[in-house]
Amino acid sequence: MELKKFLSIHILCVLIFVGFLYYVTIFIFLDDLLSLQSSTGKFHSLFFTFVASFCVFSFFLCVLKDPGGVPSSYLPDVEYHEASDQESKRCGLLKKKCDKCSEYKPPRTHHCRICRRCILRMDHHCAWINNCVGHRNYKAFITLIFYGTIAAIYSSVILVSNALHKDWNFDGVMPLKLFYIAIGVVVIGLSVTLGTLLGWHIYLTIRNMTTIEYYEGTRAAWLASKSGLNYHHPYDVGAYKNISLVLGQNMLKWLCPTAVSHIKDGLSFPTLREYS
Repeated sequence: MELKKFLSIHILCVLIFVGFLYYVTIFIFLDDLLSLQSSTGKFHSLFFTFVASFCVFSFFLCVLKDPGGVPSSYLPDVEYHEASDQESKRCGLLKKKCDKCSEYKPPRTHHCRICRRCILRMDHHCAWINNCVGHRNYKAFITLIFYGTIAAIYSSVILVSNALHKDWNFDGVMPLKLFYIAIGVVVIGLSVTLGTLLGWHIYLTIRNMTTIEYYEGTRAAWLASKSGLNYHHPYDVGAYKNISLVLGQNMLKWLCPTAVSHIKDGLSFPTLREYS
């Protein structure tokens, strides 16, 4: 584990913001609304703590877990059918080589200019985790934005409910109103942002695509349509199978960021042709 990854202004900002949001949600808004001494208040505080804890745990996994690099011993599989085919095979091998690090690339691998290496099933490089989102930490990223979305929405509901039930008839109320408005704008904005990001990655998971592959597929579909052909993402093997390849076969473990026994080496992936 590379603890030096935490020496990032983005990560420090995330940790400070999460701590601040947890504090104001539990000890200001929830305490004012229900009282932390009541059974209802204790239940809500425990639930929010549970969600926030899983969010932070998933965040740590995203930061510390290697997204997956190409083994130095990797060589692509090449089938030689005819000796006269040597030139086309050579061109195919050149296409499998990374033009940045000059190493062979497995399918779905892309070079990250920030990490300066090729990443297996790369989705994108995320500055907020100071790491790439790739084959080995993609599930942790999914659980991070899932629990983050739940926590942000929950915090928004607690804040709005508190504001609606609060007695605002007292002197010096303006600074408190401004505080509530500022926090509300931030938390509701965060809920919309994370919810949109979660929806996007649910769509990608159902299609078994990465963000990079989505944009590559959009261009491929456009080129295919110009030739009167139909394009289908080669790794889309059906919604349930796609989800199980990312989150695992056991539905009860889909939201557990450490349940990754289903993750393979990332050097090959099932294709539509294999299931047809």
